[in-house]
Amino acid sequence: MKKYYLQIYRHTLNTGEEEAWVDLNSLSIHPELALRLAEYGVVEIKQGRVRLSHAARLIKLQRLRSNLSVNLSGAAIILDLLERIEALQEEVDRLKRR
Repeated sequence: MKKYYLQIYRHTLNTGEEEAWVDLNSLSIHPELALRLAEYGVVEIKQGRVRLSHAARLIKLQRLRSNLSVNLSGAAIILDLLERIEALQEEVDRLKRR
């Protein structure tokens, strides 16, 4: 019987600093795709760099596209809804702690 091993790679981002910027080339996302996303207002790009928080959004969006074969606008909508759900869950948790 053959054994198969799954290797998982994860690009970890330190989200402690909101003003930190990341080079787009380090995220392995095509520059044209990043520019289109900037035009849609999904991310902010300055001099080939994106905010750290937006880099995390780009990685999630890329995963949605590659894993679920969702088109770009669909992935942007899903990403927005996921972020809203996360915010609501944080609010529920905060209210439960009261």
